[in-house]
Amino acid sequence: MTGPARTPVLSVRRLTVELRGDAARVRAVDGIDFDLHAGEVLALVGESGSGKSKTAEAVMGLIDPAQGAVTAECIRLGDTDLNGLREPALRRVRGREISMVFQEPMTALDPVFTCGEQLAVQYRRHRGHGRTRACEAAAAMLGRVGFPDPVQVMRSYPHQLSGGMRQRVIIAMAMSCRPRVLIADEATTALDVTTQARVLAQLTELASEAGTALLLITHDLGIVAQYCERALVMRRGRLVEDAAVTDLFRSPQSSYTAELIAASRGADA
Repeated sequence: MTGPARTPVLSVRRLTVELRGDAARVRAVDGIDFDLHAGEVLALVGESGSGKSKTAEAVMGLIDPAQGAVTAECIRLGDTDLNGLREPALRRVRGREISMVFQEPMTALDPVFTCGEQLAVQYRRHRGHGRTRACEAAAAMLGRVGFPDPVQVMRSYPHQLSGGMRQRVIIAMAMSCRPRVLIADEATTALDVTTQARVLAQLTELASEAGTALLLITHDLGIVAQYCERALVMRRGRLVEDAAVTDLFRSPQSSYTAELIAASRGADA
């Protein structure tokens, strides 16, 4: 459970996301509040369409105003309120202070640049490294996420790597500047079980070493039980439960949470 000495590194208050549909607006996120504490691994759980990904995109400032409207009392990262920041200011924060790992790495990696080029640019853009130093730092980070031959990966294009390897490259990029917050949105869903376990172990280990708070978005309650300290349960755009993981499984307060747990146990049977 969250200890009294922890302070929120991310505070979200009254976050609402309305998406523009063909006929009317759809409220994908409906006035939610939550805190993420320094060093914490927090799960955001719910079925598809519950609003989990839109919550993450809103926090990151990734929702196109032409597609939807984001309102909030605050989206506070440390001393900075991200709510209402213009795109140039958000770009300075994204990658350095807050990063995100997406579900499908092929859409997050540029197919025309090598993995090394894409990782090195993070060090050049956010840390001011020169080309040589950035490449050295990129290779070192690839080694930290488990690649035995980082130089070979540096020279590879995304299509030349497996799904698990591409996801580890994305994790290396996301953690390159040791951000205060990392959001992982269904980051291992497309991977096989063995690769999924390896990637999650590397992700949580890197976050722990850096003191990075991790928001782990998933529909897999097995992942929640293994890796997370606290869980938020989301349904139809609203948070229906906020509990320590041990309490969540032992005594869920929401009937929806109980249904999710029962369904998960049935699937495992």
